[in-house]
Amino acid sequence: MLDLTFDNAFVRDLPGDPDTSAGVRQVEGAVWSAAAPTPVPEPRVLAYSAEMLAHLGLTEADAATPQFADVFSGNALLAGMQPYAANYGGHQFGVWAGQLGDGRAISLGDVVTEAGERWELQLKGAGPTPYSRSADGRAVLRSSIREFLCSEAMHHLGVPTTRALCLIGTGEQVVRDMFYDGRAAPEPGAIVCRVAPSFLRFGSFELPASRGDTGLLRQLVDFCIRRDFPELDGEGEALHAAWFSEICRRSAVMVAHWMRVGFVHGVLNTDNMSILGLTIDYGPYGWIDNFDPGWTPNTTDARRKRYRFGQQPAVAYWNLGRLAGALAPLFGDPAPLQAGLQAYVDAYNAADRDNTVRKLGLAAYRVGDSALMQSLQELLAEAEVDMTLFFRALSDCDPDALDGAMDSAAFIDAFYDADKRVASAAAFRDWMKFYQVRLTADRLDPEQRRRIMRAANPRYVLRNYLAQQAIDRATRGDMDGITELLEVMRRPYEDQPGREPFAARRPDWARDKAGCSMLSCSS
Repeated sequence: MLDLTFDNAFVRDLPGDPDTSAGVRQVEGAVWSAAAPTPVPEPRVLAYSAEMLAHLGLTEADAATPQFADVFSGNALLAGMQPYAANYGGHQFGVWAGQLGDGRAISLGDVVTEAGERWELQLKGAGPTPYSRSADGRAVLRSSIREFLCSEAMHHLGVPTTRALCLIGTGEQVVRDMFYDGRAAPEPGAIVCRVAPSFLRFGSFELPASRGDTGLLRQLVDFCIRRDFPELDGEGEALHAAWFSEICRRSAVMVAHWMRVGFVHGVLNTDNMSILGLTIDYGPYGWIDNFDPGWTPNTTDARRKRYRFGQQPAVAYWNLGRLAGALAPLFGDPAPLQAGLQAYVDAYNAADRDNTVRKLGLAAYRVGDSALMQSLQELLAEAEVDMTLFFRALSDCDPDALDGAMDSAAFIDAFYDADKRVASAAAFRDWMKFYQVRLTADRLDPEQRRRIMRAANPRYVLRNYLAQQAIDRATRGDMDGITELLEVMRRPYEDQPGREPFAARRPDWARDKAGCSMLSCSS
C-alpha cells in the first residue's frame, strides 16, 4: 500500500477556478483549475528512478505493484491527492501568447516527506484540462522517454532540474503529426510523473500582471516566497526585491551549467522558465555534438534560431526582463528590479569564469583565461570538434606533453571531419602551447588538475541519437534500452568499462535522422 503524506498548499492557499466543468476556457482571478486525470486502458510501469522513489519514501517493491501503475497513470488517487492544472501565460518565441496553462500536465498534490522535503507530483500526458485548447492532453512514448531520461540525466550531471519519478505506458494509441507535415499517425501513449518542489514559472506571474490583476499577482508572489523561499528575510518591497534577485541568480547558475555540459533547451519561452531556477519542460532539447554556438535542436526554431546554444544566456536575461515587467506594479521604483537583472549578469559571469577554470583545470581564474577559452571554442567550432569528447580528452592529457597531444586517438576521435582536422592541426598546436604556459604558471599538481577537469567535463551525456535508440527499442516493445541508458547517465563523470559506445561521438547515420539531430515540439 503506497503511503504518502500530502500538504496541498497551492490549492489550499490560492484562489481556484470556480467553474469545475471540463470545457476549455479563459480562467481569470484564479491560478488553478480542478482537473481529473482521464483513465487509461492498460497502465504499465516501463521505468522508474530509484533515487526519486527513495526521496519520496517509496521502494522498488512499491513500484512493482499494480497500485503504483494505477496511481501514476491517473487511474486512481491516493488519500490526500487534489488534482489540478495550473493557470499561467507566457512569451513564446518573443511574443506574448496570453493564457497558456497546463494543457496536458495535471498535478496530483504536494508530498511532504519525513525529511521535510516538499515534492509536487505532476502527471504529463494524463488527459485534457481547461487549458488544453484544441489538444487531447495526452503524450506519446517517444517524447515521454526523452523527458524521463533527461530529467534524471541532468540531475546526475549536477544541473538544477525538475526530476522524474516514473514512466508509464498507457496501452493506447495517440495520434500525432510528428513533423507537422500533414501526415499524422498513431503512436504508443505514455505518461511521465514529473517531480519538483514547485512547478511555478515566470508565466505564472506574467498572466495576472497582463490582466491588471495586481491583487492576485501580489498574493501569488507572497505565497511563493513563503513556501519556496523561506530563507529570505524582510518585508514589503525589500522582500520582493530580494526574491527577484534570487530568481535571477539561480537562473544564471542554471544556464551556466547548460553551457558547461553542452545542453540546449530548445524552447526557452517564459512559460518554460522555472521560478526556482530549475530546468523545466523537456521538449525538443539536445546536446551539441560538434561545438556549434548556432545550433538549435528545435525544428520550429530552425530559421530564426532564437534559442540556439550560444544565445541561451541572453535569452534567459530577456525572459527575466519580462518577469521584471510583470512584477513592476509591486514596486514604486524600478531600481530593485534593475538591480536583480544586474545580479543575473554578475552571477552568470562568475559562473562562466568558474566553468573556464574547471573545464581547463586551472587553480584559479586569471585575466586572460576567458580569452584562452574563447579562442579554443572558436577552433572547436571551425574544425567541427565534439565538445564532450575534446574536453574529456584534454582532462586526461599529460600537462607536460601537450605538444603532440592532438595526434592521440582520443583527440582524433573528437573530430567529425578528417580534412578539417588536418587543416586545423597547426592552430590547435599553437593553442596547446598557450595552454601549457598557462598550466605552468599555475603549478597545480597534475592529478589534482585531472580531478578538477573530470568533475566538470562529463564522459557521458544524453546525446539525441542515444535517446532515439532507446525510443526505437521501446517502440518495438523492448524497454531494456531505457533502463540501460538511465543507468549509464547515473554516473556521467565516471569511466564505465564496457559502456564505451555510450561515450562515442555521433555516428554519421545519425546526423540527419529524425530524432537524432533536430526535433519538433510534437509530443
